[in-house]
Amino acid sequence: MTRTRTAGVVLGVLALTATACGGSGGTAAGDGTPVDGKTFTLGIGSDPGTIDPHMTVFSVAIQLDLFLYDSLLGQSADGKPVAGLAAKWDAPTTTSATFTLRQGITCSDGAPLTAADVAANVNFVGDPANKSPIAGLTIAPGTKAAADEATRTITVTSGKPDAFLLRNVGSLPIVCAKGLSDRKLPAKGESGTGMFAISEVVPNDHYTLTRRKDYAWGPGDWKAEPGLPDKVVVRVVPNTTTAANLLLSGELNAAAINGPDRQRLEARKLFHADYLAPLGEIFYNQAAGRPGQDESVRRALTQALDLPQLGKVLTNGAGKPSQGMITAEPKVCSGDTVTGNLPAHDPAAAASALDAAGWTKGADGVRAKNGKRLTLTVLYGTQLGPTMAPTAELLQQTWKSLGADVTLKGVDSPGLNQALFGTGEWEVSLGPVGFALPSQLVPFVSGPAAPDGTNFAHVANPAYDAAVQRAGSLPGEASCPAWNEAETALVKRVDAVPYFDSVVPTYGSGAKFTFSQGSLMPSSIRMLAK
Repeated sequence: MTRTRTAGVVLGVLALTATACGGSGGTAAGDGTPVDGKTFTLGIGSDPGTIDPHMTVFSVAIQLDLFLYDSLLGQSADGKPVAGLAAKWDAPTTTSATFTLRQGITCSDGAPLTAADVAANVNFVGDPANKSPIAGLTIAPGTKAAADEATRTITVTSGKPDAFLLRNVGSLPIVCAKGLSDRKLPAKGESGTGMFAISEVVPNDHYTLTRRKDYAWGPGDWKAEPGLPDKVVVRVVPNTTTAANLLLSGELNAAAINGPDRQRLEARKLFHADYLAPLGEIFYNQAAGRPGQDESVRRALTQALDLPQLGKVLTNGAGKPSQGMITAEPKVCSGDTVTGNLPAHDPAAAASALDAAGWTKGADGVRAKNGKRLTLTVLYGTQLGPTMAPTAELLQQTWKSLGADVTLKGVDSPGLNQALFGTGEWEVSLGPVGFALPSQLVPFVSGPAAPDGTNFAHVANPAYDAAVQRAGSLPGEASCPAWNEAETALVKRVDAVPYFDSVVPTYGSGAKFTFSQGSLMPSSIRMLAK
């Protein structure tokens, strides 16, 4: 039983949560005997920037924060809530929940964690004035919490009905009192409640964490087996070939590797834990004045693409067509919202549709409308592996033949975040988003548009909003039909184009571990003898 957090993740971009399924294989390049006192070195593809868990949606930041900040609840392998910082919990309605804090929890600075501290975490994220990017992702705006120190109870009243209120509030990473009063501390990973404490930060290079000797809580039976590391070093290794080399040399104990470098690691029979990632997704900027504002343009551009072929290039033939935007296992809602709902591949029909929309080819072969050329800046994440660039190039080639002027721009996680949520200077994003719950997608495809909100593509889909409204008033699995209807509405209107998923392995050398909801679980790490 492992601790998991159900925050949302743009893979490596946003922790709009990378999503996960179980799976492992191979050996861990050790003799299999767990040993204490070692250092675990994890490679990540991009620097996380701020690691304040209330002010980031980067998947790499969420991974790092799992070591530093605990949540009220964990999750079992079958998706059931288990005790984290909370010993007891209840959610009698979709707008109210209570949590009873465990005894004896201390912060990384030695201070006791109080029920009032936990309530203050909820109130910070729930207050729109604080502009937390996870507001609406785990905590609805307007959500408030009150504490009773005598009973160590936190009572939460949601700002709006939430079908997954218990799971969402229970997944919020908890910052201690000093960090709540001085946000510079959690921005550096301090003032934590987790198993590890930050001891060194060298941006764009490495983060060193030390296991807390006073840590005695957390879900599951993690204390039953030796082998937990005394230290964790999180190294920024943007190049996957370099990361693969470091795994083989033993300088890294774990790294997610996608693309052709997997073959070398498979040949050495390295242990790996896998997760299912929605790697192939396309979003069009629908802001005023952008070509993607017109549904007929979004539809034509999508229709021109051979999505199965793009998917094969993206995943080196190891992926599979998407069936939905929520891939995390165990899935809370089953169903297929994609098949049959995206425009079928038809380049001729795509060209005709652009003609009909007024985008006609000029003498230079580039389409224009009212004197404005069909110019597309396409963003792709460099941290997502070596297959992203050739995938983007194939897309560029296809759209150029259609008559668009296409510029590719490879960016790292902070760069993509800045473009999507800040400058807005983009027409197409290939940055995939992944979530554990359908409710976590809502603020990214509805509501206030960036930079005032997290609706980065400026989506306004009335059918989606209406279905979300119905879903939010129904508890748990009873809400699934409405959530599936909502997501289908996005796909049908080409507000989101999920087309291919990838099984992404995280390889281990000298260590073994498990994944849940797209993240490596700190309490599952076991260092192995050579």
